[in-house]
Amino acid sequence: MQRIFLQAVTALVFFTGCSVSKNYNPDKKYSPQQLQQDYLLLRNILEKKHPSLYWYTPKDSMDYFFDKGYQSITDSMTEFQFGWNVLAPVISKIRCGHTSFAMSKGWYKFIKNKQIPSFPLRLKVWGDTMVVTANLNRKDSIIKKGMLITSINGMSNQEIVSQMFNYLPLDGYSESVNYIRISGNFPYYHRVIFGLYKNYEVGYIDSSGQEKATVIHMFVPGQDSTKEKDTTAKISRHEYRKQDKASYRSLVIDSSINTAVMTLNTFSKGNGIRLGHFFRKSFRTIRKNKIHNFILDLRSNGGGDIDMYVSLAKYLRNTPFKVADSAYAAAKSLRPYTRYINHGIFNNIGLFFLTNKQADGNYHYGYWERHLFKPKIKNHFNGNAYVLINGPTFSASTLFCNAVKGQSNVKLVGEESGGGWYGNNGIMIPDIILPITKLRVRLPVFRIVQYHHITEKGTGVIPDISIPPTVEGVRKGIDRKMLIVKEIIKEDSVK
Repeated sequence: MQRIFLQAVTALVFFTGCSVSKNYNPDKKYSPQQLQQDYLLLRNILEKKHPSLYWYTPKDSMDYFFDKGYQSITDSMTEFQFGWNVLAPVISKIRCGHTSFAMSKGWYKFIKNKQIPSFPLRLKVWGDTMVVTANLNRKDSIIKKGMLITSINGMSNQEIVSQMFNYLPLDGYSESVNYIRISGNFPYYHRVIFGLYKNYEVGYIDSSGQEKATVIHMFVPGQDSTKEKDTTAKISRHEYRKQDKASYRSLVIDSSINTAVMTLNTFSKGNGIRLGHFFRKSFRTIRKNKIHNFILDLRSNGGGDIDMYVSLAKYLRNTPFKVADSAYAAAKSLRPYTRYINHGIFNNIGLFFLTNKQADGNYHYGYWERHLFKPKIKNHFNGNAYVLINGPTFSASTLFCNAVKGQSNVKLVGEESGGGWYGNNGIMIPDIILPITKLRVRLPVFRIVQYHHITEKGTGVIPDISIPPTVEGVRKGIDRKMLIVKEIIKEDSVK
């Protein structure tokens, strides 16, 4: 199979007709000396300011990976090559889901609204199973939605996933979030990790259960699809804001099974969401309607503000609780690297006023360690609660899951969370901006060890009722987790 290098693609085969910004050139190459300078700066910042650099990877192993990354810089590279070929594999070894790299702002401005060729199949991936959810080459008469894929270019599914995971961040050893990531955009991850090919040899299982192989062509936007007329109805600004808020959070009452379903995709207070008001209104509605069952969908909730998870937990938790057994930073400030860190001065002010050095040598955020939060009395929910979780259930969502797990009327349902159950890193998460390439790396400032944490670290929060994906569920496009929970509620109502 003939591989096409991505830098050639960015220069030659964008199919939108947009002019390239005069201020940004994606094919610009940086000398090894420039890349080494950015790399060493990043290593120094991580070694001195990251609170959990050696939490899962011992120092001698992390030193080995840092050295190996540095030694791989032997030639000039583009921003893209440096980010994906050098930074991503090293950063993944930290095993911190909040420590990840991103391309420069210039890159994202350049790439916006552009479509480039890619591997043509969208796949739902878990374990070593890959199910086709869409074939971008619509004229392909062989590979259809619902088919099982067994190999790509001679690589087994297991080999492909294993290699992809070497480039992606996660908390500890909870791989569930990365299965969701690559399922969300398999063509993108296959392209950036394995490169582009004009043709792909794909193994698959046909309708009779026989394993076969075929060659499929690279997907080229515009060549295998027709432009569809935009039939989207125009809506008012008020209706747009309403729909935008609903995409972050919503509450639906299913009176047929006396159940309230809350979908919560963030714990962030941004975008005018006003989560505190939403929670108060929702649980008042639940009480007034005498609802006995509550489903909370956190499957797309990547976290947000700790105080918002606390606010929600108060309506469900029966006993007082704290946020953390420990929450601390490795340093009192980000100096001497402040100028390389986005909003570095403001983070320094926060560290100065919020933390105190303790006997262990770390700078503790005492409020989250000491403050005892009491359950709500007014509109507190005392019925049966089911919390849907999976890989993208992360960060503050994981803290919430820990706060309610084990309570007799609460069941966590679905798949292992992506965020660490023992603890994770966060609270303040500014970007390190490398001065030469402008690549960005997220830097969590605090380590959080969960309140009444489990003894074993490395897993996500484990559901009480496990509902993994199934091939049949993917083929039919059904939400098995939601359907099964509603069936449980129906069965319990007739007992």
